Amino acid sequence: MPMTTTPPGRYLNPVLDADWPDPDVIRDGDIYVMVVSSFNRAPGLPVLTSPDLVNWAVASHALAAVPPVDHFTLPRHGDGVWAPAIRRHGDDLVIVYPDPDHGIFTTRATSAAGPWSEPTLLLAGSGLIDPCPLWDDDGRAYLVHGWAASRAGVKNQLTVVEVAPDLSRPIGRPRTVIDGDALPGYTTLEGPKFYKRDGWYWIFAPAGGVSTGWQSVFRSRDVFGPYSGRIVLAQGDTPINGAHQGAWVDTADGADWFLHFQDRGAYGRVVHLQPMAWDDDGWPVLGESGPDGVGRPVLEHETPVPGTVQAGHGPDGSDDFTAAGLGPQWHWQANPAPHWAHPDGSGSLALAAVPADRGDLRRLGNVLGQVLPGQPLTATTSLSLPDGVPGTRAGLVVLGQAYCWLGLEHTDDGVTVAAGRLLDGVTEERVHRSDLPGPATIEIRLTSDGTGTADLAYRLPDGADWVRAVGGFEVRPGRWIGAELGLFAVAPVGTDDGTRARFGPVTLSMHAATYAAQVRANASTTGVIA
Repeated sequence: MPMTTTPPGRYLNPVLDADWPDPDVIRDGDIYVMVVSSFNRAPGLPVLTSPDLVNWAVASHALAAVPPVDHFTLPRHGDGVWAPAIRRHGDDLVIVYPDPDHGIFTTRATSAAGPWSEPTLLLAGSGLIDPCPLWDDDGRAYLVHGWAASRAGVKNQLTVVEVAPDLSRPIGRPRTVIDGDALPGYTTLEGPKFYKRDGWYWIFAPAGGVSTGWQSVFRSRDVFGPYSGRIVLAQGDTPINGAHQGAWVDTADGADWFLHFQDRGAYGRVVHLQPMAWDDDGWPVLGESGPDGVGRPVLEHETPVPGTVQAGHGPDGSDDFTAAGLGPQWHWQANPAPHWAHPDGSGSLALAAVPADRGDLRRLGNVLGQVLPGQPLTATTSLSLPDGVPGTRAGLVVLGQAYCWLGLEHTDDGVTVAAGRLLDGVTEERVHRSDLPGPATIEIRLTSDGTGTADLAYRLPDGADWVRAVGGFEVRPGRWIGAELGLFAVAPVGTDDGTRARFGPVTLSMHAATYAAQVRANASTTGVIA
C-alpha cells in the first residue's frame, strides 16, 4: 500500500479508512492491540496490532468460526459478533464479545497472534451487548454492558454486574448504573468501556446513534454509582459525523489518546485517532476543544510516536496468492466448508463453484470478501472458468445490501463475459454480456472513487482496451457493515458441478494524493488541523 502524502511525524484521519467497526484498543507492552466487530463473517473477531497507533496490520482472528457453528453456516447478516472489548489480565489477553441472540462470551490468548481459546459463555441472554470488563484493585471483577432493544425490548441503559475474576460466571446482581432515559436528549446510550483512574471509576460511552451521535464519559467513586457525566466529543462544525464509540489508550511516555469510529455509509465505520488531555477538574478533553467547550475531532495531527510515517489508511488488501493459505484480509459471509477455497501457493486462487446459486449473491456464504477501502482505488485480478454446466458463474463483486458483479458465466452456447446487479428489489438483472473467443482468461478492474460510486471493467489479456461493463454503481453498505470487495464462484442449485474458478493476484492500488487532497480540503474549511 503506498504511503500517504502526509509528512513524517503527522497523520491524517481516518487512520483506518475502511470498515473496522466498534474499536477497542489497549497498549500491550510496546505494541497496541485492537479488536473490532465482525458480525456474521468468518473468520471473525479480527485482532489488529500497531507500533504507533497510526499504522495497523491484522495479527489474527480470535474466532476461526462464529458460534454456534451450525447456526452460522448460513450468512446471517447483522447477527453474530457485535462490539467487543480487549484487556490484558495476568498472562492472558482476554476478549469479551457479545452475540445479541446468544449472550456474552470470552476468549483468551497469550499474544495478539493467538492461538485463541474456544469461546466460553459468561452471561446467557438475549439483547446483552457491548460488554467490557474491569478488574479492580482488590482483585474483584465487574462487567458493564448495554442493551439491544431489538432483542431485549430495552435500550439506552448501561448495566454493571460483578463477575468471577476468571470471567467464568456472574456472581452478583446486575444493576442499571446509567439510565439514558433520565438524561436530557440522550438516545441509544451504548458501547461502554470501563476504566479506573485516580480512584474514579470511568465509563466511556457513546449516545445518539451511529451516524449522528456523540461521546460521553461518566465517573463515580463507587463502581455501582451514582455516576455524573458530560459530553466530551461531538461533530461540531467538522465533517466527522457521529464521532464516538471507541477506546482510551495511553502511550509508554504517559500521553493519552482516543480511537473512535465515524460512520461513512457505504464504507462502514472507519477509525479516527484523537489526542486526549485532562482539564483542571479531572475530566478528559478529546480532540480539540470547540467553542462550546465540547471536544471536536481533528483531521490531521502530530503522531503519538514522533517521526512516524503513515504508510496508508489500513491493512493492505492485495494478495499475490503465493502463501499456502488465505491472507488475513479475507473472510467468508458464513462459516466456510473446507472445499470452498484451494490456496496452493501457486500465485492464483481456485474457488469451488458451489451449487448454491438462487440468483442472489447476498444469500451465499461462499463469497470471499474483504473490506472495501474508503479511499479512491483501483483493484485488479484475472479470472478463468473452465467448462461447467449452464448457469455456472464466477467473478468480482462489490457486495452490500445492493451489489454489482463482473465475471464469466457458462451458457448453453459456451462461456461469456457477464455483469449483473441487484438494487432495491430481490431479482438480479444482467447489465452486460459479451461472447468470448473460446475459453479465455479475462482481467477485471474495479475503480472506486471513495465517495460512493464504482465502475467495473474487463479486458482480454492480449492488450485489448478496457471495456466498462458497469458504470456509476452506487455502492451500498451491508447490514451494520460497509460494502465489501469479494470473489465468488457458484453453480445452480441441484447441480453436481466440480468446476473451479481460478483468480489471479488481487492488487489494490490506492490513489493517495487524491485522498489526501480530499481530506485537507475538508480540514481547510473547518479549521480542524491541529
